Amino acid sequence: MDQRFNQPDPPEHLKGQLGSRHIDALYLPEEDNSLYFTYSGTPNVLEVKDLTYQVNLDAQIPWYEKLAEFKMPWEFNKDGWTSAMKNLNVKVSSGQMLAVIGNTGCGRTSLLDIITCKDEGGKIKSGQILINGKVSTKHRIKKCVAHVRQDDQLLPHLTVRETLTFIARLRLPNTFSEEQRQKRVEDVIAELRLRQCANTKVGNTYTRGVSGGERRRVSIGVQLLWNPGILILDEPTSGLDSFTAHNLVITLSRLARGNRLVLLSIHQPRSDIFQLFDLVLLLSSGDTIYSGTAKDMVAYFTTIGYPCPRYSNPADFYVDLTSIDHRNKERETETLERTRYLAEIFWDKVKGSDDFLWKPTEDANKNHAHVDAGINLPIPSHDKVIRISNNEVDQLPRGLHQFSVLIRRHVSNDLRDLTTLLIHGFEALVMSLLIGFLYYGQGNNRLSIQDTISLLFMKGSLTPFAVVLDVVAKCHSERAMLYHELEDGLYSITPYFFAKVIGELPEHFAFVVFYGVPIYWLANLNPEPQNFLLNFLLLWLMVYCSRAMALWMSALLPTLPMSSFVSNAIYTVSYLTGGYIIRLENLWTVPFWMSYVSFLRWGFEGLLQIQFTDLKYDVTVGNITVPIPGLTIVKNMDMNNYPLFSCYLVLVGIIIGFLVLYYLSLKFIKQKSHQDW
Repeated sequence: MDQRFNQPDPPEHLKGQLGSRHIDALYLPEEDNSLYFTYSGTPNVLEVKDLTYQVNLDAQIPWYEKLAEFKMPWEFNKDGWTSAMKNLNVKVSSGQMLAVIGNTGCGRTSLLDIITCKDEGGKIKSGQILINGKVSTKHRIKKCVAHVRQDDQLLPHLTVRETLTFIARLRLPNTFSEEQRQKRVEDVIAELRLRQCANTKVGNTYTRGVSGGERRRVSIGVQLLWNPGILILDEPTSGLDSFTAHNLVITLSRLARGNRLVLLSIHQPRSDIFQLFDLVLLLSSGDTIYSGTAKDMVAYFTTIGYPCPRYSNPADFYVDLTSIDHRNKERETETLERTRYLAEIFWDKVKGSDDFLWKPTEDANKNHAHVDAGINLPIPSHDKVIRISNNEVDQLPRGLHQFSVLIRRHVSNDLRDLTTLLIHGFEALVMSLLIGFLYYGQGNNRLSIQDTISLLFMKGSLTPFAVVLDVVAKCHSERAMLYHELEDGLYSITPYFFAKVIGELPEHFAFVVFYGVPIYWLANLNPEPQNFLLNFLLLWLMVYCSRAMALWMSALLPTLPMSSFVSNAIYTVSYLTGGYIIRLENLWTVPFWMSYVSFLRWGFEGLLQIQFTDLKYDVTVGNITVPIPGLTIVKNMDMNNYPLFSCYLVLVGIIIGFLVLYYLSLKFIKQKSHQDW
């Protein structure tokens, strides 16, 4: 056993309170009973050669923020290039864990994005990234590299086991049976120490679920399911307490010893985490200050005149040493000169080597065998090893299979969000009862013509507004996860589109039932069964028009406020041109033509025809009561120019149009979260 994993004896006072068996279990190193999840494919070698990378700072600013600063489009990406990486060289192999450390802005995340071909707003000026001697491409990255992002993007209402099971059904090849998929899921759960929370909801900020460390392990498990040879993690310990972070890095170390290449970025690890790393890359402003084994880092800086003080954490001390102090110009100049000096010293020491790793003088002629020796940790017995074939990247599920998995996942997650469902149902019911009881006082008497017209327009226009806000908020909460899953190739746009649209139909149907049915009977509208069904169907289509429009806006625009604003603007235009606020015949040219695509106009026209057809209303003028046919009322409002079935057809056409625009937005606009734009 490596000395860095040795545990001290338990305190004497604990021995008197706990049995020996419990003491042994408490202080037993986790590695002693590890389940090693090994990668049996060909070992991988990742090389970064002479990389110089430039980034356009202006390109990192979202276009809508530039417009807010009154910049013209041709001024968006002007003169913003700056150097982010300078002559960077790294070489790491399977079985090793490399930690990229450094101060904020040193280039840690940029390096991981470049390696995974996910860098945006920048360009490689010189150098190249090689995987097993071949130039890195997006296709090759998808074959062998798994990227775990800093933020956990998981559905909160699924359990840990369900989350991994759905991903396994999407990511594992068609050659896998359901039993094999379940076994893979259980193996990953066992390896990542998730058995105790396997049936617990994942949770998020608003939903109670697993702990932060367990949620991070689930994110790693999502990527581990498909057997990657290279595992890259961006700030995996961010937001975790020191104990949880230490256990997480122990897990990553164990995965590295299973013939995997693990590369992670981390800000300033505590000392016991630092000792778990095989290799360390220390960056400052894109310059390499140190690259070599973690155990030799202190020795290297000691040889150049910067020994680590006793009882200090080497990671903390040397990251602070190479940080740029921006408090004033003098300090900034001083710290910049120091980091450049340290970078030049390191380059002079390693520029003649093959792997660009610093080695102690006594080992300089041993090639780089000591690096391999440093990672030759005990190999577990054969019966504890889970071996995975490396021929598991082709023949992934497509089409109908993806759709079936996605719709089950979508429905399962939504139906368990009881709080949201109850709020939406209560909102629809309260709205319905408020409007219904307003007109309930008429008893069995029929409402007046004017009251009936007002009720029909209000009924068709109030609830779509609430639906727009709900749909926009929900879609934006899902955007980051959608973007990352599409980027990882879990599924394509088409099955997701149909799963999203069809999966939300039950909720939409229930919402319209809670809203539309009480109003109809409380307000004593046309009691004929066929009129009730026609009224309900038309209301269903009107509300779904607003839902489809909100879906389109959510996929089209980058932020929640922008999507909400434009959605409400479109809804307001539809409301104003609906034929009630102002008669259609009195509209001037532009709004008159806009009324033809107003879903509230066609819904209102259809509701009038359904209500007033075959009915007569008594109108009293002085002492004379005159019966007026209902169709005369509709004709007087200029709402009978088209037959009733045309109202349904136009609403269906508007829905299809919005859904097509939604699909095209999903297809051609990257569905990033607000923070990523």
